[in-house]
Amino acid sequence: MSAVHVGKDGQVTVSRSAAPPGTAPPAAEPAPPAGPVPPDPPGRDFAEFYAARFRGLTLALYAYTGDLAAAQDFVQEAFCRAYPRWSRLSAYDDPAAWVRRVAWHLAVSRWRRVRRELAATANWRPPTVHGPSPDRVALVAALAKLPPKHRRAVVLFHLADLSIADIAAQEGASEGTVRVWLHRGRTALSAYFDDTTTGDTHD
Repeated sequence: MSAVHVGKDGQVTVSRSAAPPGTAPPAAEPAPPAGPVPPDPPGRDFAEFYAARFRGLTLALYAYTGDLAAAQDFVQEAFCRAYPRWSRLSAYDDPAAWVRRVAWHLAVSRWRRVRRELAATANWRPPTVHGPSPDRVALVAALAKLPPKHRRAVVLFHLADLSIADIAAQEGASEGTVRVWLHRGRTALSAYFDDTTTGDTHD
């Protein structure tokens, strides 16, 4: 991307991004001719135009792109393209309209490129993941009603296939305590499903 720089004296310069190491630098923009400043210097007029319009044009494009950094880049590039044409553009009733149109075309070009890249992967679909079964949903709801220690004991023993000794070591409890947790957890689950079944039957 290009960038416009306006000095304190109103001098306008246009720079390009630095070339990667090992590559030849891009050709420099032509410097203004040396000597006395001619009447009605176009660079100074352009600097005033840039200072007055850059923010508004950027915010306008940002409203469409939703990306402030991208909007700034597109508007900067549009101003860089306007600078060498300024002697002609300055005669327009609304030079900002030209810059706005160029910035918009730059944004559209990027969107089209992104859309093509997305279309190239359109045939790929992630594998279908089915939702949990009704039984699993009911089990999760029942486990949620257990005290945390009872719930962990039931899950680790019946779902994670850990032994009583492994659960005791993980929880920092005795094996007898883990057996009590398991017994109470199973009893509570059994009562929960009995109540659920009875309620469904009455309905």
